[in-house]
Amino acid sequence: MNVSRRPGLHTLALRHRSFLLGSVLSGLVVLLALISLVWTPHSAYELDIANKLKPPSPAHWLGTDHFGRDVTSMIMVGAQNSLVVGVVAVSIGMAVGVLLGLWASAQRGWAEELVMRFSDFTFAFPAILSAIMITAILGPGAVNSILAIGIFNIPVFARITRGSANAIWAREFVLAARAAGKGRAQITLGHVLPNILSAIIVQATIFFAIAILAEAALSYLGLGTQPPQPSWGRMLNEAQTFLYLSPHLALFPGLVIVISVLGFNMLGDGLRDLLDPRLSRTRLAGYSSR
Repeated sequence: MNVSRRPGLHTLALRHRSFLLGSVLSGLVVLLALISLVWTPHSAYELDIANKLKPPSPAHWLGTDHFGRDVTSMIMVGAQNSLVVGVVAVSIGMAVGVLLGLWASAQRGWAEELVMRFSDFTFAFPAILSAIMITAILGPGAVNSILAIGIFNIPVFARITRGSANAIWAREFVLAARAAGKGRAQITLGHVLPNILSAIIVQATIFFAIAILAEAALSYLGLGTQPPQPSWGRMLNEAQTFLYLSPHLALFPGLVIVISVLGFNMLGDGLRDLLDPRLSRTRLAGYSSR
């Protein structure tokens, strides 16, 4: 008797190239930020004009900038800023957006229409343009950057949550719960939210990459993290003056931004494949037939 054994989720994760590569790249960025909390090759804030614009060397692994600051140390400390902005901004957007989406799906009618029209109005403005507008009104700084990116994420999560929740409200087990006398709040928290949590996590991972990119863009324009706190985007802005003289000043911060965004995007794509029930069943069927 030939019984095909289906691999579990952890086995699929180990075989998923996008998930593995995304986990490695994202893990490297997180590790870089964690190490910078306790150690950096040099101070990221110390000026050493005598050693300005030095190329990569054993003393300064990625060279120095126009103030003589160590580029390696600045990139490491800048990773802290990017991750903090990403985590807090996505958390704000997810917390408020998920609540609005669940409320709209449970109430339907005018509540759903209100949330959806608010989302449509927000989507009429590009993400970076909206963040620039908000930071221009509130003023430059890391906190205002977080608020700007978080506010833009709210309608995105609201729309995703509402669409996923509507599909769950039509399921038989929800109809049975309503027939048993459970209220909308009980059904939302006990049945709807647990069943859409995977979709929310996937979107949070993807929008984490977008938040890092948005923070870098705002810092590049001078509206994000302010000196003397290192920021990848501001490092790129300062490097453009010395692009032909010291190209490493733009190369390394740009490369770290690319790795971060690519890593979290690939991680989100991998999580979507692994956590989506339909995609999981397709992959399981493919593995069982081998």
